[in-house]
Amino acid sequence: MIVDVHAHLTYDDIYSQIDDVIERAKKAGVNAIVSNGTNLKDNKKVLELSRRYDIIKPALGLYPIEAEKLSDEKLNEVFDFFYKNKFIAFGEIGLDKKEGKDFPKQKQVFEKILSLAEKTDKPVIVHSRKAELDCIEIIESFKMKKVVMHCFSGKFKLVKRIEDNGWFFSIPTNIIKLLHFQNIVKEVSLNQLLTETDAPFLSPYKDRINEPSFIVETIRKMSEIKQMDENEIKNIIYMNFQKIFLKK
Repeated sequence: MIVDVHAHLTYDDIYSQIDDVIERAKKAGVNAIVSNGTNLKDNKKVLELSRRYDIIKPALGLYPIEAEKLSDEKLNEVFDFFYKNKFIAFGEIGLDKKEGKDFPKQKQVFEKILSLAEKTDKPVIVHSRKAELDCIEIIESFKMKKVVMHCFSGKFKLVKRIEDNGWFFSIPTNIIKLLHFQNIVKEVSLNQLLTETDAPFLSPYKDRINEPSFIVETIRKMSEIKQMDENEIKNIIYMNFQKIFLKK
């Protein structure tokens, strides 16, 4: 059993070949893909895909760069969509100091979504680029436990803080190339790790877009680092997925 807790299956590069992508994922042993939304239009597309394919689990979100562009009226439309639909997590949400221009607006929206997640007991899948400490401090103020730090690139003292909070790291497929993610896998308990692709981004293969079937590369690398059988790695990660996303 293999899971991809963070993909963007609605993006054109993947959506244009979605039937083949899903077929390859199933052949690779993937049995759950959490497709993350980034804005209202994207959220609608995520839900539509989840209704077409049982393997796709919908996460609805508002990417920080998208969030800072919205008027109050448009923001209300996004939240109205959250209220009216069923989905398993809020994602992709968070903060971004690298690309963002209105950090106070990002923070305001992030806190509003976290408040709703807390009230509805939904997990959150968090983007934290160049804003890792800010994200951690804000989430801590809500005392949340169902937290997945997506593709976390912060310093190791923050990795330890996240681990101490009982949150989870989703490890991307480019772990095969990046020492940072290899070190997270080495140092953090397997009970707090998940697997992701961020497809179509962060491909482990040169000149190929990323897709959920490539999770097998992450499993292989994690097995090597942890010196554990691949099936044992898969089973523990799947149990982590169930604990966060499927249990009430």
